[in-house]
Amino acid sequence: MKKIIQLFLLILLISSLNLYSQQSTKMSLFTIARLKYQGGGDWYNDPSAIPNLLNYLKQETMIQAADDEKKVEIMDQEFFSYPMIFMTGHGKIAFSDEETARLRLYLLNGGFLYADDDYGMDKYFRTMMKKVFPDKDLVELPFNHPLYHCHFHFDHGVPKIHEHDGGPPHAYGIFHDGRVVVYYTFNTNISDGWADPDVHKDPEQVRLQALRMGVNIIVYALTN
Repeated sequence: MKKIIQLFLLILLISSLNLYSQQSTKMSLFTIARLKYQGGGDWYNDPSAIPNLLNYLKQETMIQAADDEKKVEIMDQEFFSYPMIFMTGHGKIAFSDEETARLRLYLLNGGFLYADDDYGMDKYFRTMMKKVFPDKDLVELPFNHPLYHCHFHFDHGVPKIHEHDGGPPHAYGIFHDGRVVVYYTFNTNISDGWADPDVHKDPEQVRLQALRMGVNIIVYALTN
């Protein structure tokens, strides 16, 4: 009877260790946290975008990635758990004073924000970034910046993915101690190219460029 009990306890211990290992692995998988912000902008648009990017990331790199995004607000307890925050939308963005201070703290301590204007959020995003960093400006990244060459090579900088107003695409950064802590794409709409093909009807080659640019953004965020 004693041996049976010991065997049962051993099986229970092994099962517990396996479960802990599975949970630890699941918790350690990289994912992108989509920022849920106030103000009325559609922070939630293109829900297929990040899962598709994460899937492509797993195909093209050794990064162990989750299958889906997380949704997070700046004041959430787990906000600092994510190395990369993504935000997009077509409209207004509003950060409270408390959110502003917390986002600044996150970015100055190793966090990374990627924002992609989906047409209509530009002036609101710039206003909020000036609130977060009154002493810093969004500056256009040169084509030789490491972000454009850390995995795939983009010799002409950020690619044009989705047309809105015409003209060339632009990409800006806010720097801290030589590191880009905020990367902002305008008049290109990179994340549209991550969405399912039938959403925006972008050609496959254009979508591939968007996915490759997404991988570069992630690799840069994780290695800098």
